[in-house]
Amino acid sequence: MPTEEARPLECGDIKGARLCELPVIQDSRGSLSFAQYEETLPFLPRRYFIVFDVGEGQTRGGHAHTTVHQLLACVKGSCVVSLDDGQIRHNVSLDRPELALYLPPGIWATQHSFSRGAVLMVLASDVYDPGEYIKDYDEFLSLRKS
Repeated sequence: MPTEEARPLECGDIKGARLCELPVIQDSRGSLSFAQYEETLPFLPRRYFIVFDVGEGQTRGGHAHTTVHQLLACVKGSCVVSLDDGQIRHNVSLDRPELALYLPPGIWATQHSFSRGAVLMVLASDVYDPGEYIKDYDEFLSLRKS
């Protein structure tokens, strides 16, 4: 399988966030998209989770991480990710399985506008730790200023 580098796309001016067009390999059997450590992923995943069956009008996320890096890809359907670094806000549409969003720590992210049947896959740099989340927006803004 050839290794191609992911192509970075526009992600507003949210510092550290990157939207990447992942390589796609196609043949008569179908398509395959991939991400590899160091080439696409600036972290080794220690956890993955999927978000699915999100009801119409519902949102997910609505928090930031203090240390965890994430890579988000809507592997089925589409959703919008609203990014906020405390100064700039930017919306990113994840509408193809080969389109991935890298989020470094310290970015407030909310996922919304899920299409029917959408499946969002998230790779995370560490295992779940509820103490690592920043769930209060005012606290997030205070931390960003310091």
